[in-house]
Amino acid sequence: MVVILLFMVLMATLAGWWLSHQRLTAKPWLEVGVIDEAGDAGTRSLLIAKLGLGAFLALAGSLFALLISAYSMRMSMTDWRSLPMPIVLWFNTGLLMLASVALHSAVIAARCDEPSSIRSGLLAAGVCSLAFLAGQVLAWRELAAAGYFSAANPASAFFYLVTAIHGLHMLGGLVALGRTTARSFAPTESTPQASGALRLSVELCAIYWHFLLLVWLILFSLLMRWTDDLIEICRGLLS
Repeated sequence: MVVILLFMVLMATLAGWWLSHQRLTAKPWLEVGVIDEAGDAGTRSLLIAKLGLGAFLALAGSLFALLISAYSMRMSMTDWRSLPMPIVLWFNTGLLMLASVALHSAVIAARCDEPSSIRSGLLAAGVCSLAFLAGQVLAWRELAAAGYFSAANPASAFFYLVTAIHGLHMLGGLVALGRTTARSFAPTESTPQASGALRLSVELCAIYWHFLLLVWLILFSLLMRWTDDLIEICRGLLS
């Protein structure tokens, strides 16, 4: 329960910071200037898209928070046997960081209207993400070869569960990333309206990958048992 509360507070803080940058408190009827209906429609679509992604991330964050809470409670039982974490998980973490950085660079390139840099960032993020998923499969195979099957130990069952759900979220994101990458190579993206749509797609992909990185870092800390002392301290304070 402590872990889920901490995770939800963190997610709420990040959501509050993100929403504060989305002009939710703007009063367009007080703004001075010529009304541009096309620009106003583009702003509304941008806001709707970001709010839609924010709502989805809130639901996904709640799911991961429940999994993390169940993991932290289950690991305190006597039949829990910790797993030897595969070394490849370290490389996977680095790959996901690189993917997040590549998408951030693509966002900067989109704001500066640099098509070649946008394509490079999107392609680099896609390659790193696919390599991350391949590394997760290698970690599964290594644990299975060592005899750590999902039904043999609650720790192994939770490992396969949390990594699989995180991987499924990344696969869904790769679909959107693939479409954005294909759009960046389309010749019609030279028009201002198309460039704005591409920029929005790149920004949404970057936000989603930053979320996946944050969730994975929390899961990685739990799997590596770095948070055991913190969990015990919190339990002691609440008991």
